[in-house]
Amino acid sequence: MSRHVAIVTDSTAYLPPQTMERHHITAVPLTVVLGDQALEDGTEVSARALALALQKRRPVTTSRPSPETFAATYRATAQAGATGIVSLHLSSEFSGTYDAAVLAARDAPVPVRVVDTRMVAMALGFCALAAADAVDAGGTLDEAVASVEKRAAATTAHFYVDTLEYLRRGGRIGAAQALLGSALAVKPLLQLDGGRIELLEKVRTASKAIARLEEIAVERAGAGHVDIAVHHLAAPERASALAERLRSRVPNLAELHVSEVGAVIGAHTGPGLLGAVVSPR
Repeated sequence: MSRHVAIVTDSTAYLPPQTMERHHITAVPLTVVLGDQALEDGTEVSARALALALQKRRPVTTSRPSPETFAATYRATAQAGATGIVSLHLSSEFSGTYDAAVLAARDAPVPVRVVDTRMVAMALGFCALAAADAVDAGGTLDEAVASVEKRAAATTAHFYVDTLEYLRRGGRIGAAQALLGSALAVKPLLQLDGGRIELLEKVRTASKAIARLEEIAVERAGAGHVDIAVHHLAAPERASALAERLRSRVPNLAELHVSEVGAVIGAHTGPGLLGAVVSPR
């Protein structure tokens, strides 16, 4: 890599490996603990293994990369020729990843701008791609950071989950909200709001909730040029069907990504997750 500004993100961006290679993006992995095994998110634990563990109620926890891991990444990136680094990460409301990156950046051999995108999954991935596009166009470190912030401000993410129980277990949603959803036997729609997962609507059936998710994605896309990502966990048929409907309904769709989320996000949402990320260009 010879570009003057390098892009570093983390494994929760869920960017395809070929995309990261093409744009020279480095992803630092978070850690997933399945029982007594500590594994790298995205490389050492599969979505299927995660789904089975959750269904069997095996303990699943996640942890941030260490500051030392980030420090080593920054050193290697500088040695490869970078004179500055944009390090952009999932919301600090979900993880201490941003804090670890900030600690490491203090002693990095080149300037590092650490950005809390308040995003996750491809909402984060699209921010990384925006930074890469800015750098490819000859942009400075400040211009790359501005591209990240602009993309993050315009990007929305909505999710359907079969149950709020996994979010409750991980402390990502209040116990009262989770109990209410269970008591009413409703299917929840969630949104990423201010860096946190918030309950948006409660719908009576899964089919109605997924139809509503589709309508929200179409509304957010509007008539402008947008990228869309459809995420799932152990629900490939749902994801493919939603992606095809969005492909036919969004007039100025630029890129459409369909991917299964990794263990860090899946551990908190559970099998059956279906998500739609809309990111205007």
